Amino acid sequence: MSDKETLLEFPCQFPIKAMGVSSDQFDITVIEIVRRHVDDIKEGAVTSRPSKGGKYTAVTVVIEATSRKQLDAIYQDLTDHPDVLMAL
Repeated sequence: MSDKETLLEFPCQFPIKAMGVSSDQFDITVIEIVRRHVDDIKEGAVTSRPSKGGKYTAVTVVIEATSRKQLDAIYQDLTDHPDVLMAL
């Protein structure tokens, strides 16, 4: 899918969300994966929220997305990682 075939207009602010089993390293893992594709993650762009029971954590990173190709690569890397159960 090309940038012309998406409803998004680039560049744009875009939230990347990844969920996994809660651990001290999960937030760091998600941020490291996103940083492979984004030059600058702004202060306050990362939020983390545990599930009601605390077993899972959802990490959201708001980025300045530059293309559909960039987003696809981020999601691919996230879903390829064994600690990431789901990426939205």
